[in-house]
Amino acid sequence: MRFEAIIFDCDGTLVDSERLGNAVIVECVSELGLHLTLDQALEHFAGRKMADTIAQIEEWLDQPVPADFLPELRDRMAVAFTRQLTPMEGVHELLKSLNIPACVASNGPRDKMQVSLGVTGLLEYFEGRVFSAYDCNSWKPAPGLFLHAAKSMGVRPETCAVVEDSPLGIEAAIAAGMAPFGYAPNSDGAALTLAGARVFHHMSGFLTLISQE
Repeated sequence: MRFEAIIFDCDGTLVDSERLGNAVIVECVSELGLHLTLDQALEHFAGRKMADTIAQIEEWLDQPVPADFLPELRDRMAVAFTRQLTPMEGVHELLKSLNIPACVASNGPRDKMQVSLGVTGLLEYFEGRVFSAYDCNSWKPAPGLFLHAAKSMGVRPETCAVVEDSPLGIEAAIAAGMAPFGYAPNSDGAALTLAGARVFHHMSGFLTLISQE
């Protein structure tokens, strides 16, 4: 195997948080008079940094959100995650079986990842190897976050495999010179394939793919 490290996205890849987090967004914006379906929220917000999400909400509202909107949104997400968040199916088994270093690199803030990984029992696999876009001021689809993670891990970008569930993440991996793998547990993964990823649908399938490299 040519890989020296594996970089995992967090939301929607390690933890089943995209639908849960976007359901909170739908609830919060409805209180501002903006009515979205969960599918609409997922279409526009999944995999994107929060600043872009807020900007889109403000564009639809045609006015700024209240000053307390983002803190309240993050607080409600933390509560929802603590009560309901689960790991993606098979991820514990995958992480236990890996024999090369792994880390997490997410557009989300570090405290959000600490909650997500903590309540799902995944944090133990990544102690000291959790990287946020806020650490390096570079958000996917820019490659800076992945390059920061590789440098921190002491490995060359070209020896890294990236596991992502969004085309934006796949774009970032390719821009960083890394091998992109697309996780599509609930779809055929056509968008990920189009973005340039090798697609798998269950965590056990990822081991098969990387063993072929």
